[in-house]
Amino acid sequence: MSLVHGILTPMKLKDILACVDGKLVCGESHLEDEVMRGFASDLMSDVLTILEDDIILITGLSNNQAIRTAEMSDISNILLVRNKKPSQSMIDMAKELNISLAYTSFSLFKASGLLYQQGLKPVY
Repeated sequence: MSLVHGILTPMKLKDILACVDGKLVCGESHLEDEVMRGFASDLMSDVLTILEDDIILITGLSNNQAIRTAEMSDISNILLVRNKKPSQSMIDMAKELNISLAYTSFSLFKASGLLYQQGLKPVY
């Protein structure tokens, strides 16, 4: 994301994954998605308070609750951190709900910092 003539421009999911050396598990159709902001949390109750669109959820919570929470919050992109690989159940659910699911070996702090440095804005 960058400011072009004073207008905020989003990052594409493929660029986000490149920035954090992310591996896409499912959701190839989302690679060209424009992501406006990032939100990092392992507390799904915090995620449920988000009212923004076009965000990526960055989390270390690697279970079906993360997928269900993303669905309820209209989040279509999830990045798992700390090299947490999703279970087959998570993958199946993400595919069914059309949610992209990726992972990185980076910590939550490092992944968030790198994305912020590249211009991805926080929700707040």
